[in-house]
Amino acid sequence: MPTKPESQTGAETLLDVRDLSVYFDLQGGTLARLLGRDTGTIKAVDGVSLALRRGEVVGLVGESGSGKSTFGRALLGLVPATEGEILFQGEDVARMRRRRLRQIRRDIQMVFQDPNAALNPAMTVEDAVGDALRVHGMKSAAERRTFVVEALERVGLSPVELFLTKYPRDLSGGQKQRVVMARAIILNPDVLVADEPVSMLDMSVRAKILQLMLDLKNELNLTYVYITHDLATAKYFCDRIAIMYLGRVVEIGPTAEIFANPRHPYTKALLKAIPEPDPEKQLPRDLLRGEIPDAANPPLGCSFHPRCPEAFDKCGWEARDLRAVIEEHWTRQPVDAYAAESAAVGDLDRLSANSTTATLGGQGAPQVREVLDRIRSERPGEPLWRGVESIDDQGAGVEVQFYPGEDPQLRPAGPVEVACHLYPEY
Repeated sequence: MPTKPESQTGAETLLDVRDLSVYFDLQGGTLARLLGRDTGTIKAVDGVSLALRRGEVVGLVGESGSGKSTFGRALLGLVPATEGEILFQGEDVARMRRRRLRQIRRDIQMVFQDPNAALNPAMTVEDAVGDALRVHGMKSAAERRTFVVEALERVGLSPVELFLTKYPRDLSGGQKQRVVMARAIILNPDVLVADEPVSMLDMSVRAKILQLMLDLKNELNLTYVYITHDLATAKYFCDRIAIMYLGRVVEIGPTAEIFANPRHPYTKALLKAIPEPDPEKQLPRDLLRGEIPDAANPPLGCSFHPRCPEAFDKCGWEARDLRAVIEEHWTRQPVDAYAAESAAVGDLDRLSANSTTATLGGQGAPQVREVLDRIRSERPGEPLWRGVESIDDQGAGVEVQFYPGEDPQLRPAGPVEVACHLYPEY
């Protein structure tokens, strides 16, 4: 297995992703389809651009549901791109025919999260690692074995003779992942997309696999897209980090800068969530609230604003945000207080998503205002109140009007780029 010559400059753009979007249509029930109702679209990846230079490691970091795994699969054509370009060696992977895409997969390989699912339980290690060679035209079993032996030795499975005839059930988790790595490098690729490659492994094994990946990078001049939710491993492994949230990159820059001076409130929250090994240090009390929003019905403006402690007027507040604040307040109230307040504000189902106007009430405007004042006085620092433009009497209730939201785009902020209204465009 020949080794690639090292890059002359290390700055060549190897993979250039431009405004990539991957959308999935939601499939409703039979009745919904018969009635022709729109069942919605999930924007798993929404307009992401990323230039990957030869020899670097770029980490995609975010919670589950942020779109990072879908982005990685799109790079190999495993999921179709809805919009945008994936330029590799001057060709658009997103628009390739199947036969050409199969050839490109020699140069872009993937390491999946779960080695148990990635390996066929009915195939020996030799067959599993060498199968890619067979698929790509190497018919000689003896020739394939030569390459398999070399690949296994590179990933530290030696003496090789002990592993060639073993099945996945005979291997430990770390050994299985080494077999997966051997299969990924046997075609001598340029790019490895590693999707949570150590998350299924014991803590004692993770550092060894990451070091193996770095060794392979140096030996074979590999370039990595490293997908993870673990900022601690990303700090150890990556040259640059892209923070993803709800299908978008919200901050990207050099790893050292991301850790030393995070800009986006989401990045700050992720860093605060890293476990502290010192048992005498308490966890911070301002960790992220709530869950990642529904990608089929994302928030207005900045998609992070419902969870952001620093959000303000133009971040995109809407009626359902007010509903969440009221319902959260009710979880702390006794039954009689809840009954009185819920009768005053009326049916919260009226507070629809994607509306900057919220109408509350049924018993009269004074009663509604009293409830809102009580909620606000309990937590005056609640960011939602910064987004309220006006509260006006409206019949038997009140109408709460929020400022119109704006969707922030990535813009320079020192050595990083960040999509946040706290960093206005210069």
